[in-house]
Order: sequence, then structure tokens, then C-alpha cells
Amino acid sequence: MKLLPKTVRRKVVVYTTHWCGYCRATKVYLRSKNIPFIEKDIEVDGAARAALIRRTGTYRGVPVLDIDGTIILGFDRPAIDEVLAGHSARKST
Repeated sequence: MKLLPKTVRRKVVVYTTHWCGYCRATKVYLRSKNIPFIEKDIEVDGAARAALIRRTGTYRGVPVLDIDGTIILGFDRPAIDEVLAGHSARKST
């Protein structure tokens, strides 16, 4: 597994709900890799919910990660690692 150099910082936003087990697992995973992130609970933050819908279209599930503009739907460790390593072709528009 390839880790990011300490000088590389990614903007990571995790869209969550308080009851979502995969959201908790995503946050634990990011913390275990020392990746700082912003958490946005879409049930209490209407603006975050609207932003999520804008970014994903009709997708309504959580967690959703936005890593420097690349969207990852669900808790997908390989995809998270790929994007953090800078090797993703999943850039959103």
C-alpha cells in the first residue's frame, strides 16, 4: 500500500448520517491513515444535502466522499486509497 507524502494534503469531505455504520467505518479508516476530513451530516445540514445531490445527481446513499473533487460512493477502501494516491480517473464534473 502506498501512502501519501506528508507534504501532500487533500481536501476530503465525508457526507454522512449519524446512524450509518459505513459512515462510521469510513471515518475510522480515514483517521487510521491520518487523513484530515470535514464531516457533513446530510440529515441536519440542508446545504450539505443539497451539495451532495448536486454532486451525485440522484444518488441518495451515504457515505459519499469528495476528495479534491473526486466522488466516491460508499465505503470503498481501494477507491479511497487510489484517489488519495492520486491515481483516479473518477473526477466529477
